[in-house]
Amino acid sequence: MFALPRFLRHHLALLVSLLALTQTGLLKADAPRNVLFIAVDDLRPELGCYGAAYAITPNLDRLARQSLLFTNHFVQVPTCGASRYALLTGRSPARSKVTSNNHAFYRGDSALNAEQQPGAQSLPELFRRSGYETVSIGKISHTADGKVFAYDGSGDGRDEMPHAWDRQPTPIGPWKRGWGIFFAYSGGRHREDGNGNIDLMEFTVERDEDLPDGLIAQQAVRELEQFAQNDKPFFLAVGFIKPHLPFVAPRQDWDAFANVDIPLPEHPQQPDSPWWHGSGEFFKYTFPFDKTRPLSEEKIRACRRAYLACVRYTDRQIGRVLDALRQTGLAESTVVVVWGDHGWNLGDSRMWAKHTPFERAVRSPLIIRVPGMPTAGQQTSALAETVDIYPTLIDLCEPRFTQTTHPLDGRSLRPVLEEADASVRDAAISYWRNGITVRTPTHRLIATRGKKGFTDIELYDASTGFDPVRNLAEDHPDVVDKLLMKIP
Repeated sequence: MFALPRFLRHHLALLVSLLALTQTGLLKADAPRNVLFIAVDDLRPELGCYGAAYAITPNLDRLARQSLLFTNHFVQVPTCGASRYALLTGRSPARSKVTSNNHAFYRGDSALNAEQQPGAQSLPELFRRSGYETVSIGKISHTADGKVFAYDGSGDGRDEMPHAWDRQPTPIGPWKRGWGIFFAYSGGRHREDGNGNIDLMEFTVERDEDLPDGLIAQQAVRELEQFAQNDKPFFLAVGFIKPHLPFVAPRQDWDAFANVDIPLPEHPQQPDSPWWHGSGEFFKYTFPFDKTRPLSEEKIRACRRAYLACVRYTDRQIGRVLDALRQTGLAESTVVVVWGDHGWNLGDSRMWAKHTPFERAVRSPLIIRVPGMPTAGQQTSALAETVDIYPTLIDLCEPRFTQTTHPLDGRSLRPVLEEADASVRDAAISYWRNGITVRTPTHRLIATRGKKGFTDIELYDASTGFDPVRNLAEDHPDVVDKLLMKIP
């Protein structure tokens, strides 16, 4: 019997699914939906599709026109490893106690068991045990290639997430090991190679593949081309590194902003808060100018330009992957999620960092595209947490294996994907060490948990974009009490 090419089968499946509109509003899939999950490190919602006209992000903007864009998505923890632990295990820090540990996957009480458990310990493991081919490229868990190695190269190289991936074909290039690609400069140099490479920014190379994110995109394209040759559903996770420090991208990305008016932070003043810190990671790099603090307006603009140049570079790599998804005929059978692992203070509150419960550090982009979705091209102000992604993907893809080692703490966002005005929660809660922050549509509460209750209460409202400008806690004790009640 004559077999149709896969891309034709996908288009026929789409036509069939168009006739199978469910009562809930989202189109029912006749076959298992694939998942393309894209993580971006240190990405704040400063993109064209989020209203930043000066940002150059045409590919993410194009995806947003086909997706539902969440304007109020908040991570569980404003640091890479702990945020990704919450995402991939579906566990809130209220249960896991992981409020800052970047090594939570493989160290301490939270470590994933090397022996396979009756239930899945992670999101990709659940899909793998449902018959999906699971592939991870780049930084998805904490380490830059999913292998347990420290910055200095020590470690045994075991999988950071056991039983999760069929393959982890992260390209290392001339950087020799995983953490090398994370702190990479051109030509195989990196921050941890012992040669004193600590420049804050470098924009010298001409080709995207001269830096790790270009190689990661290239490998992702190859994987999609391979998936198109068989009928097995896939879960492809692609983790891009930039705009994480150091700010390194091709020359064209720096040059693209030569005539762009990059705004200064709206609230650059240092707040009176115990959660302000001196951005030690940022200032340990070597600057191309004197880094006397506070930075001048000219230098602030230069640093913001460097960050935006890295975002432009990553946007281009995301575009390559999305183009391949479409060209292989896989787009109409694949759920796409783009997620930022946390935000970043870019001179806001006189900080250049995450590692704080402030709004800028815990708010990040979330863009979800589902084939046939009724909310394509819309935005939603519905509150969402990172832990909501795990149950959402189960709801959308209906994998056959659904048993988990621990209960999932998130809520499926499917009602919001069906109706942008819907909501699944009235508050989003984030954690940083012994600090807890509660965000509602109108306020952000920050409180420090001590042995005798909560101290250092801070309350901010939408009038200043939830930045820590005016602490309203004493003026609105009723609001404080109401938000404290939302903390688990």
